[in-house]
Amino acid sequence: MSFAPKDEHEAQVQFALERGIPAISAAMGTKRLPFPGGAYDVVHCARCRVPWHIEGGKLLLEANRLLRPGGLFVWSATPVYRKDAENVGIWQAMAALTKSMCWEMVTRTSDTVDQTAMVIFKKPSSNECYSKRSRAEPPLCEESDDPNAAWYYQSRNITLQACMHRVATEPAARGSRWPEQWPERLTAAPYWLNESQVGVYGKPAADDLAADTKHWREAVNSSYLSGMGIEWKNVRNVIDMRSVYGGLAAALRDMKVWVMNIVSVESPDTLPIIYERGLLGMYHDWCESLSTYPRSYDLVHADHLFSKLKYRCKVRLVMAEVDRILRPEGKMIVRDDRETAEEVERIAKSLHWEVRMAVSNQGERLLCFHKTMWRPTQVQPLG
Repeated sequence: MSFAPKDEHEAQVQFALERGIPAISAAMGTKRLPFPGGAYDVVHCARCRVPWHIEGGKLLLEANRLLRPGGLFVWSATPVYRKDAENVGIWQAMAALTKSMCWEMVTRTSDTVDQTAMVIFKKPSSNECYSKRSRAEPPLCEESDDPNAAWYYQSRNITLQACMHRVATEPAARGSRWPEQWPERLTAAPYWLNESQVGVYGKPAADDLAADTKHWREAVNSSYLSGMGIEWKNVRNVIDMRSVYGGLAAALRDMKVWVMNIVSVESPDTLPIIYERGLLGMYHDWCESLSTYPRSYDLVHADHLFSKLKYRCKVRLVMAEVDRILRPEGKMIVRDDRETAEEVERIAKSLHWEVRMAVSNQGERLLCFHKTMWRPTQVQPLG
C-alpha cells in the first residue's frame, strides 16, 4: 500500500493509482493511520522527509505499531548519507531513537552512482530487549491501549502516543509467529483463530472464513467473471466497500487486479484477518468521504452495505461519493435487500448510469451498473 499526504507529493498517489498500484492519500500526523497493529511486513520510505525523530518519536512509533514482530523499516533520506551538520544531527537522533526502540540496524548501504543510501532496521520479535534498557524511553504503552485501535475504531479518533506496544509472546497470539507463505496464507485460516471464537456469520471463526471464501469463489466464477458483461481486461483498481474476510479479493487472486478491502465502522473488526491473508485494506466510515482522488477505481463492489448505512446517513450522499471515486465507464456491483437495492437503482439512473444486470432472489437484488460519460451541464446542490 502506497500513501502520501496532500502536499507536494500528492501526484505520487495519483500516478500510483493510474498505474494500477494500491494507494491512498494519508498523512503521518496526529491520528493513527487506519490500519490494525502488526499489519505490515515492511514499511518503506524513500526520499523521505518525514521527521521521524521529533516529539518523542511519535511518527516512528506509529510505524512500529504497523509493523509485525520481526518486520523491517526501510529508510532512504538525506540524513542517511549527507554529512552536513543538519543531516548528521538528524541521523544521530534517529540512531539513538531506533536503538532505544530495540530496533536492530540490519544494513546500511550507499550508492556511489546516484549518491544516495538507505538503512534497514528490524523490529524485535520478543520483549526481552525492552526490559534491558537503561531508560524506559520511549515507554511501553499501557496494557489497556489496543494496538488495533485505529482512526475509526469504535467511532473514536485515536491520537498518536509516544509509546510502544509489547510484542505478542503467547504461541496462539496474533503476531507471535509469521504467517504462511503466499499464496498458502490466502486460504489458510490464521493460526490465532481458534474453535472458541465465533465468526461474523455465527460459525466457529475458521469455518466461517472457509465458508466465506467458498461463497465468493462461487459468486465470482458463476456471475462476476462472465455474467455481468464486465471487460475484466480494463479492470485494475477494485474497491470492496464492505469486505468481511476479503473473500472477493481472494476469489480474484488470479486476475490482474488489486482490491482495496474496506472494513466499515459498523462491522466487526476483521481487518487483521484480511492482512494475515496477504491482502490490503483499511478502516473507513462511508458516511464520510474516502481519502482518495476522483476516478480512482475501475470497479466498486457493495455487498449489503447501503441497508446498514441508511440508518446513519443518506444513501444518495454515499452514492455521490461512489460517483466521485468511480472512473467513467467503470462498473458498480450492488447486493442488498430489495427495498434498498431499488433505492440505489433509482439514484444510479438519475446519474444516467446504465443497468447492465438486475437479478432478484428471495427478497434480495443483485445489480450491475455501468457509469457513463454523462455529466450534468449545471451542477445542482444535493439537498
